[in-house]
Amino acid sequence: MPSISASPPLSAHLQHLTRRTFIANSARGIGGIALGSLLSSSLAAAVTATGRARGQPGLPHFAPKAKRVLCLFQSGGLSHVDLFDDKPMLHQHAGLEIPASVKGTQRLTGMTSGQSAYPVVPPLRPGKRCGKHGTWISDLLPGIQTIADDICIIKSLHTEAINHDPAITFMNTGNQLPGYASMGAWASYGLGTENANLPAFIAMVSQGTGKNPGQPIFSRLWGSGFLPASHQGVGLRPGANPVLYLNNPPGVDRAQRRALLDDLALLNQQRAAELGDPETIARIDAYEMAFRMQTSVPELTDISRESAATLEAYGPEVRKPGSYAANCLLARRLLERDVRFVQLFHRGWDQHIAIARQLPNQCNDVDQPTAALVKDLKQRGLLEDTLVVFATEFGRTVFSQGKLGDPGMGRDHHGRAFTVWLAGGGIKGGIEYGSTDDFCYNITENPVHLRDLHATILHCLGIDHARFSHKFRGLNVRLTGVEEAHVVKAILA
Repeated sequence: MPSISASPPLSAHLQHLTRRTFIANSARGIGGIALGSLLSSSLAAAVTATGRARGQPGLPHFAPKAKRVLCLFQSGGLSHVDLFDDKPMLHQHAGLEIPASVKGTQRLTGMTSGQSAYPVVPPLRPGKRCGKHGTWISDLLPGIQTIADDICIIKSLHTEAINHDPAITFMNTGNQLPGYASMGAWASYGLGTENANLPAFIAMVSQGTGKNPGQPIFSRLWGSGFLPASHQGVGLRPGANPVLYLNNPPGVDRAQRRALLDDLALLNQQRAAELGDPETIARIDAYEMAFRMQTSVPELTDISRESAATLEAYGPEVRKPGSYAANCLLARRLLERDVRFVQLFHRGWDQHIAIARQLPNQCNDVDQPTAALVKDLKQRGLLEDTLVVFATEFGRTVFSQGKLGDPGMGRDHHGRAFTVWLAGGGIKGGIEYGSTDDFCYNITENPVHLRDLHATILHCLGIDHARFSHKFRGLNVRLTGVEEAHVVKAILA
């Protein structure tokens, strides 16, 4: 059998050149040449003299109230019953079966659908009326009680998703199916960034002391989906190397790295001119951002100049890399550097079992740092134009999962009505919106769907969700999807 020698790269390329690609390449013709000549100038113009990387033409649609967003995502399903939505009937009916007229025919998960009884369980701890409005907040959250006048509590959020991954994906991307762009990616795509030395979208993950390990958090939750890859979030890791592969390898100094990137950019520009692939441009952007981050990230993560009072306010875990408290402080530092979208994921809220032990631990993780972060933003004048979203994927059932009174008792998933809160840029503080029935089970006033929440977030950023889309699979895809969505105007300042 005769041997076959390897073909030179160009020969191999020509051998695989099909009629379709030949016609496509020919059709690009002068356009490809024009692209090549414009690439250098367009890349230089992508960042203005002020360091702002441009978003889409025509955006924002109107003057925004918020320049940036902070999403504090409580992964696992925070119990609205225990923390924000106490009702007298829960105490009067404690231990008794939830009325059939209230429970209705709602779909339950397999963890409780086979139970023989569904006894009502009131909040685990008492709470108090807080702020000028007198909104009820559990004593498990004494820090958040102190910021009641700064937050808007929405008690009527609802979702169709009943299991964690679809529900978390829905909240973060506007779709229950993987592959769609995340909220932060949409914000980056639409508005760009005000800081050329840091990504427009940064995410961090922490593990709580409630359920450990908590629900898995996948990087697609801060992915760009079908949007250009340059808009995906960058995950910051705890420790000495917050971003993988950011540091130069041994033997390579910064000048050598700069020369290498210049040569690589030239090759990528030539390839982009040949193929017209926007992902090639995104690759150049990623290399350049990584180079700039080599100096910006170490400065960002160095908290040695923070005052003792600030560190004390965030709590004892603020010096522990990767903790929720440490991530909250880093979030403030990112926001004051004009990062467009910062998202913290905190795992451990899935209290199916042992809720009496797990929930207080989980609340202890987040209460002091969250309150400190809101106060810190306010004190620095950042809260006024920063939208803070304290969210979760669904709530928990008012009835018990497991035997009433058992130490292993918990609460199941409940998407029919649950609570989130917002603060800052464009949102009225010190109010409640929406309400549930006497059993915190069904919405009785002002329902808010996840799509409405997304529309409201975009509105605060100056974006009309109905006019903000990207072509994908032949459709003009929006964060708010194809179904009806409304801005919750009653909560806007």
